[in-house]
Amino acid sequence: MFRHAFRKSRVLVPADAFYEWKPVAGGKQPFAIHLRDGSPMGLAGLLEHWNAPSGETLLTFTVLTTTANPLMRPIHDRMPAIIPPEDYALWLDPDFGDVGRLQALLGPYPERFMEAHPVSKRVNGPANDDPDLLAAVPLP
Repeated sequence: MFRHAFRKSRVLVPADAFYEWKPVAGGKQPFAIHLRDGSPMGLAGLLEHWNAPSGETLLTFTVLTTTANPLMRPIHDRMPAIIPPEDYALWLDPDFGDVGRLQALLGPYPERFMEAHPVSKRVNGPANDDPDLLAAVPLP
């Protein structure tokens, strides 16, 4: 399905953090996961043109996921594939054809560079969009 995009249309999706929800008694607790040094991360993505049933062609993207690293495992079994900054140029190069080398970039990002903390359940509301959503809160 994404074979051509993987070979020729790789992108980086910039993110300060991502959210994941951990099952807890009585529901799910959202967590923010970010790089320990506070720098933005480049999530591995693929770009594709999609033909909608209406006949319209839409430019779409997907974020690739990988198995969870030890930090993420207690929260969720998957995580976004994070491309190390030193490999951005390689990931973005449409002429680079070593599929094995590209796939190797999609392994779990080293946990020693990451942090996770619980955040307010306000992140569940799409109308909420402010920096306080990333603030750590105590676990209930």
